[in-house]
Amino acid sequence: MANKNSSGAEASAGNNYNERKWLVPSKRAKGYAEERKLKVHKFGKKQGEELTEYDKGIRSGYLLCQSDHAGMFKFKKALGEGKDIQEARKISRKKGN
Repeated sequence: MANKNSSGAEASAGNNYNERKWLVPSKRAKGYAEERKLKVHKFGKKQGEELTEYDKGIRSGYLLCQSDHAGMFKFKKALGEGKDIQEARKISRKKGN
């Protein structure tokens, strides 16, 4: 699938934003995503204070972890349904159900 706005040399596999980042974020992940957007603590003792670089990293890591777990769940489920490895990988990265 070609990208309209870039040539073949500019496009890379890492720039596909159509792939699912996480299936259904947990309550904590939703809060972390909101905090990252606002760049401010929303909960706890530091409520209202600006996020430090360390705190931003913690939130990013947690959200990536959510993505990994959701992807692995979908991958194993597809393998259990008799799909081959390549097809299971595609399914695990697809957004939605």
